[in-house]
Amino acid sequence: MTADPFAAIQASTRAHRRTTNSDAYTFEDGPALTQVAASSGAVRMLELGTALGYTACCLAAAHPDARVDSIEGDALRASLARDNIGAAGLADRVTVHHGDFIAVLPRLTQGYDLVFFDGYAPDVAMLKAIIDRLLPGGTLVCANLGLAGINDKRQMMAELDDPGRFTPLRSIENGRTVVRRKLG
Repeated sequence: MTADPFAAIQASTRAHRRTTNSDAYTFEDGPALTQVAASSGAVRMLELGTALGYTACCLAAAHPDARVDSIEGDALRASLARDNIGAAGLADRVTVHHGDFIAVLPRLTQGYDLVFFDGYAPDVAMLKAIIDRLLPGGTLVCANLGLAGINDKRQMMAELDDPGRFTPLRSIENGRTVVRRKLG
C-alpha cells in the first residue's frame, strides 16, 4: 500500500465531521486517486466537493505541473481547505472556489483533463455539466453514485456505460468510485 502524504488532512476532515456534525465525508483512497490522475497524464483538473482539501492535494500531487480548480459549497470548509492546501505547499497549484457547483462552473474555463466529483450525490444534470467540461480523452472520476436515487443512478450509469462515449477504467475506493475515459 502506498503511503499517503496527506493523511493528516484526511484525519482532520474526519475530526471536523465529528466535532461539527458536518456532512463532509472524506474520500477513503487518496493514493488511488493520485494514481488515476498520474496515469491519465492529467494536468488541468476540476474537483467538485473540496471538503478540507484532502483530495485536491492528492490530485495536485499527481503531476508537477498540475493545476486544480476545486469547488466547495460551505464557506468554513473552503477556508479550512485553503489553509490545509497552503500548509501542504500546494496553494500555487490549487484554487478553491466557494459556491454552489452549478453557479461556479460557468465561471471556469472549460477543458479539463480530469474531473473528480465528490460532492454529496450527483444528479443527471450535474453529471452532464461536468462531462461537458471534460476534454476528449479526459478522465472522469465519480464518487457517491450509490447515494443517488435509483432513477438518477440508473440514468447516470447508462450515460457512463455508453461505449460510444466512455471507456471504463478500473474503479477505485473499493469499487464505490467509477472511473471512465471520455472518447474523442
